[in-house]
Amino acid sequence: MTTAETIKAALEESELTYEEPREGAFLVRLPGEHKLATMVWLIVGAYSLHVEAFFCRKPDENHAVFYRWLLEKNGKMYGLAFTLDEVGDVYLVGKTPLKAVDAEEIDRLLGCALSYSDENFDRALELGFKTSIQKEWDWRVSRGESLANLQAFARFAAPGNR
Repeated sequence: MTTAETIKAALEESELTYEEPREGAFLVRLPGEHKLATMVWLIVGAYSLHVEAFFCRKPDENHAVFYRWLLEKNGKMYGLAFTLDEVGDVYLVGKTPLKAVDAEEIDRLLGCALSYSDENFDRALELGFKTSIQKEWDWRVSRGESLANLQAFARFAAPGNR
Protein backbone atom coordinates (compact mmCIF):
# COMPACT_ATOMS: atom_id res chain seq x y z
CA MET A 1 0.00 0.00 0.00
CA THR A 2 1.35 3.44 -0.90
CA THR A 3 1.61 6.22 1.68
CA ALA A 4 -1.27 8.07 0.01
CA GLU A 5 -3.42 4.93 0.17
CA THR A 6 -2.53 4.50 3.84
CA ILE A 7 -3.54 8.08 4.57
CA LYS A 8 -6.80 7.78 2.64
CA ALA A 9 -7.71 4.55 4.45
CA ALA A 10 -6.91 6.11 7.84
CA LEU A 11 -9.03 9.19 7.09
CA GLU A 12 -11.96 7.09 5.92
CA GLU A 13 -11.66 4.76 8.92
CA SER A 14 -11.75 7.80 11.21
CA GLU A 15 -14.73 9.21 9.26
CA LEU A 16 -12.99 12.56 8.85
CA THR A 17 -14.04 15.11 6.25
CA TYR A 18 -11.27 15.65 3.72
CA GLU A 19 -10.50 16.62 0.14
CA GLU A 20 -7.76 15.33 -2.11
CA PRO A 21 -7.18 18.24 -4.51
CA ARG A 22 -4.25 16.42 -6.08
CA GLU A 23 -2.71 13.01 -5.69
CA GLY A 24 -0.90 12.67 -2.38
CA ALA A 25 -2.25 15.93 -0.92
CA PHE A 26 -5.08 15.75 1.60
CA LEU A 27 -6.87 18.67 3.26
CA VAL A 28 -8.52 17.40 6.45
CA ARG A 29 -11.15 19.31 8.43
CA LEU A 30 -10.93 18.81 12.20
CA PRO A 31 -13.83 20.34 14.16
CA GLY A 32 -12.87 22.09 17.38
CA GLU A 33 -14.37 23.61 20.49
CA HIS A 34 -12.45 26.89 20.79
CA LYS A 35 -11.44 27.24 17.17
CA LEU A 36 -14.36 26.33 14.91
CA ALA A 37 -12.22 24.11 12.69
CA THR A 38 -8.58 23.35 12.04
CA MET A 39 -7.73 22.59 8.44
CA VAL A 40 -4.72 20.29 8.17
CA TRP A 41 -2.71 19.50 5.04
CA LEU A 42 -1.11 16.07 4.75
CA ILE A 43 1.22 16.17 1.76
CA VAL A 44 3.20 13.14 0.67
CA GLY A 45 6.69 14.06 -0.49
CA ALA A 46 9.53 11.98 -1.89
CA TYR A 47 10.90 11.11 1.57
CA SER A 48 8.55 12.57 4.16
CA LEU A 49 4.98 13.48 4.97
CA HIS A 50 4.53 17.23 5.40
CA VAL A 51 1.85 18.26 7.92
CA GLU A 52 0.64 21.87 8.02
CA ALA A 53 -2.24 23.75 9.63
CA PHE A 54 -3.03 27.46 9.77
CA PHE A 55 -3.27 28.59 13.42
CA CYS A 56 -3.86 32.35 13.38
CA ARG A 57 -2.90 35.51 11.56
CA LYS A 58 -0.04 37.77 12.58
CA PRO A 59 -0.74 39.25 16.02
CA ASP A 60 -1.77 42.89 16.22
CA GLU A 61 0.04 43.59 19.49
CA ASN A 62 2.22 42.17 22.27
CA HIS A 63 4.52 40.53 19.73
CA ALA A 64 7.42 39.58 22.02
CA VAL A 65 5.20 37.91 24.61
CA PHE A 66 3.10 36.22 21.90
CA TYR A 67 6.10 34.73 20.08
CA ARG A 68 7.87 33.73 23.30
CA TRP A 69 4.72 31.89 24.39
CA LEU A 70 4.67 29.99 21.07
CA LEU A 71 8.35 29.07 21.38
CA GLU A 72 7.82 27.77 24.91
CA LYS A 73 4.97 25.61 23.59
CA ASN A 74 7.20 24.13 20.85
CA GLY A 75 9.44 22.36 23.33
CA LYS A 76 6.53 20.31 24.67
CA MET A 77 4.94 19.28 21.37
CA TYR A 78 5.05 16.05 19.39
CA GLY A 79 5.46 15.99 15.62
CA LEU A 80 4.54 19.63 15.01
CA ALA A 81 5.83 23.06 15.93
CA PHE A 82 4.57 26.60 15.65
CA THR A 83 6.19 28.61 12.86
CA LEU A 84 5.62 31.81 10.90
CA ASP A 85 5.22 32.50 7.22
CA GLU A 86 6.77 35.49 5.47
CA VAL A 87 4.04 37.90 6.64
CA GLY A 88 4.01 36.65 10.24
CA ASP A 89 0.91 34.44 10.17
CA VAL A 90 1.25 31.43 12.48
CA TYR A 91 1.11 27.80 11.37
CA LEU A 92 1.67 24.37 12.88
CA VAL A 93 4.10 22.38 10.75
CA GLY A 94 5.91 19.07 10.88
CA LYS A 95 7.54 16.36 8.82
CA THR A 96 7.49 12.61 9.37
CA PRO A 97 9.54 10.02 7.47
CA LEU A 98 7.38 8.05 5.04
CA LYS A 99 8.53 4.82 6.75
CA ALA A 100 6.80 5.98 9.94
CA VAL A 101 3.44 6.73 8.29
CA ASP A 102 0.73 4.31 9.29
CA ALA A 103 -2.87 4.72 10.50
CA GLU A 104 -1.77 5.19 14.11
CA GLU A 105 0.75 7.91 13.22
CA ILE A 106 -1.82 9.72 11.06
CA ASP A 107 -4.26 9.63 13.98
CA ARG A 108 -1.54 10.85 16.37
CA LEU A 109 -0.46 13.73 14.10
CA LEU A 110 -4.03 14.85 13.42
CA GLY A 111 -4.84 14.59 17.13
CA CYS A 112 -1.82 16.73 17.94
CA ALA A 113 -2.73 19.30 15.28
CA LEU A 114 -6.25 19.56 16.67
CA SER A 115 -5.27 19.75 20.33
CA TYR A 116 -2.42 22.24 19.77
CA SER A 117 -4.63 24.45 17.63
CA ASP A 118 -7.84 24.23 19.63
CA GLU A 119 -6.42 24.28 23.16
CA ASN A 120 -4.11 27.24 22.51
CA PHE A 121 -6.41 29.35 20.35
CA ASP A 122 -8.13 31.45 23.03
CA ARG A 123 -4.85 32.28 24.79
CA ALA A 124 -3.21 33.22 21.48
CA LEU A 125 -6.06 35.61 20.71
CA GLU A 126 -5.82 37.12 24.18
CA LEU A 127 -2.07 37.67 23.85
CA GLY A 128 -2.02 38.96 20.28
CA PHE A 129 -5.44 40.52 19.70
CA LYS A 130 -6.71 41.69 23.11
CA THR A 131 -7.34 45.31 22.12
CA SER A 132 -9.19 44.30 18.93
CA ILE A 133 -11.38 41.89 20.86
CA GLN A 134 -12.19 44.57 23.45
CA LYS A 135 -13.10 47.02 20.66
CA GLU A 136 -15.28 44.36 19.00
CA TRP A 137 -17.00 43.71 22.33
CA ASP A 138 -17.72 47.44 22.81
CA TRP A 139 -18.95 47.85 19.22
CA ARG A 140 -21.36 44.93 19.55
CA VAL A 141 -22.70 46.21 22.86
CA SER A 142 -23.25 49.70 21.37
CA ARG A 143 -25.27 48.20 18.50
CA GLY A 144 -27.13 45.56 20.51
CA GLU A 145 -25.34 42.75 18.64
CA SER A 146 -24.81 39.26 20.01
CA LEU A 147 -21.74 38.58 22.17
CA ALA A 148 -22.20 34.80 21.97
CA ASN A 149 -18.98 34.01 20.11
CA LEU A 150 -16.97 36.41 22.29
CA GLN A 151 -17.94 34.85 25.64
CA ALA A 152 -14.62 32.97 25.89
CA PHE A 153 -13.00 36.42 26.18
CA ALA A 154 -15.38 37.99 28.71
CA ARG A 155 -12.74 37.75 31.45
CA PHE A 156 -10.71 40.47 29.69
CA ALA A 157 -13.06 41.96 27.07
CA ALA A 158 -16.08 42.92 29.13
CA PRO A 159 -15.72 46.50 30.39
CA GLY A 160 -16.10 45.46 34.05
CA ASN A 161 -13.16 43.02 33.74
CA ARG A 162 -10.59 45.36 32.17
